[in-house]
Amino acid sequence: MDITINKMKKNIIIPVVLLPVWFILYHYLQPLTDWLVDSVLRLPAGSHLTESIRFFIFEFPKVLLLLTLIIFFVGIIRTFFTPERTRKALEGKKTFTGNVLASLLGIVTPFCSCSAIPLFLGFVESGVPLGITFSFLISAPMINEVAVILLYGMFGWKTALIYIVTGLVIAIVAGWVIGLLKLEKWVEPWVYETKLGNAGISEEKVSFSRRIDMGFSAVREIVSKVWIYVAIGIAVGAGAHGYVPAEFMASFMGKDVWYAVPLSVLIGIPLYSNAAGIIPIVSVLIEKGASLGTALAFMMAVIGLSLPETIILRKVLKLPLIFTFVGVVASGILIVGYLFNLIF
Repeated sequence: MDITINKMKKNIIIPVVLLPVWFILYHYLQPLTDWLVDSVLRLPAGSHLTESIRFFIFEFPKVLLLLTLIIFFVGIIRTFFTPERTRKALEGKKTFTGNVLASLLGIVTPFCSCSAIPLFLGFVESGVPLGITFSFLISAPMINEVAVILLYGMFGWKTALIYIVTGLVIAIVAGWVIGLLKLEKWVEPWVYETKLGNAGISEEKVSFSRRIDMGFSAVREIVSKVWIYVAIGIAVGAGAHGYVPAEFMASFMGKDVWYAVPLSVLIGIPLYSNAAGIIPIVSVLIEKGASLGTALAFMMAVIGLSLPETIILRKVLKLPLIFTFVGVVASGILIVGYLFNLIF
């Protein structure tokens, strides 16, 4: 009993102590970067190499700090949303209302490409309509905490909010359209014969101390997986920041280039990267002259239509449904790209 109480106290005290340390590091990161580059490394001011190094030294720890803080809190929130409870919440929901709910749940529910088949099977077995299932499958990878954190850190809250809203609209509308088309005949027959049962649905109450533990576990698990992508993405971005002329990017990704959005989507669909790897590159594309709509379209195509997920889904979906899924989502992304190029 005493051990349990001591662990609870420790779990509460550690975040309280670490939070001020986090804010101090984040606040002084820019002057610390300048001191390292200018006074310690003594790199020549204004050179391409110096500015590339400055970009990396500042952005890499900034992104990791943001990831650590927000993933901790999202990890706690996720303890209330297991995949089984999500599936249960979507049972019996009507079209469109279900699409909206599924898209919102996709933001906070753990998901990765390898989860596509078991989640799909679970939803179908529970009677969740096909269109609602797709709203969830689109929203979950596209609007994840890593993408939102990186967008906030590199572009500010307005761009992060734009991405969340447009991603939700794409997930809701795409799932609704797929539902209207009645494409169940293009799901592999064996899917409807699979019975998963209700094993794994737990109503056990989780203590606050345990939720904090799971928040720390989420930080360890996610950061350990994505830090290398963050480093690679920021390294590529740093090179572009220092060496790529602005006119080069503006020439084929600028607002005035009519084919920029479809070209970006076509390039993005077959690529595979997570948010941690692609967003730092997108940041530099915008800095060098790419329009916001074109950059968002490229990023959504890479994250929302990832090649591994599409290949995995082929095991449960026939090719016509795969092509319909890609076509509907890609159309939504194109509309978002052109819309934001007109507005901004």
